[in-house]
Order: sequence, then C-alpha cells, then structure tokens
Amino acid sequence: MFADTKAFSGFSVDDVPKASKFYGETLGLRVSERHGLLFLHLAGDRDVVVYPKPDHTPASFTILNFPVDDIESAVDELAERGVAFLRYDGFEQDGRGIHRGGGPLIAWFTDPAGNVLSVLQQD
Repeated sequence: MFADTKAFSGFSVDDVPKASKFYGETLGLRVSERHGLLFLHLAGDRDVVVYPKPDHTPASFTILNFPVDDIESAVDELAERGVAFLRYDGFEQDGRGIHRGGGPLIAWFTDPAGNVLSVLQQD
C-alpha cells in the first residue's frame, strides 16, 4: 500500500525559530518554513518535518544521525560552533565525546529543544 509513497519523518520542538537557526546556521542544513512548520531538506531528497509542540518533551533516543567521513573534524567543527557533546555512562568516549567502544565511531549532541542527534563515521 505505501511501497511507492515518499514517506518522511518528523519530530517536535518547543521553539521553531530557534530550531531553524540551529539546523540552518549551526548544522548548515537547507531549511524552509511553511505554515508554522520547519522542514529540514536532507541529502537524498528526503525532508524531515519539525513541528511545534507546546508540551514538548525531548526525545530520549537519537532522532537523526549524520554520517561523516571524518568524525574528529566534524566534532571539532561543531564544537567551534558551540555544540556540546553528550557523555553516557558505560560508553567508552574519548575527550571529544566520541564513542570508540565498538560499532561505528559516534558522538551525540542535542538540538536546542533537547532532542538527541549524532554524527557517526561508518567504516
């Protein structure tokens, strides 16, 4: 039934203008706003809709993963732009916050609404 539809995902924030600035300026994504919604235009011709929710609760899981070729450079550049990286108990993370304990190299951070995002380097 839905095999040929162009599905998209979405998530909530508590402040669309703040989210627009973060995703557009800090992360450098193409963004647009229509009808009070924010659209993130991702590579691969896929959009993600970001919608306002007055009683927003941040996602406790990673909602977007950004694959990169060089995680150290990506983490350094994001840190220069004011992004702080999360640390999780039980995960082997280096001084930059990059998890190196198996699987892809990954570092987590949040958007202004507290939703968890990551950059990851796949082998």
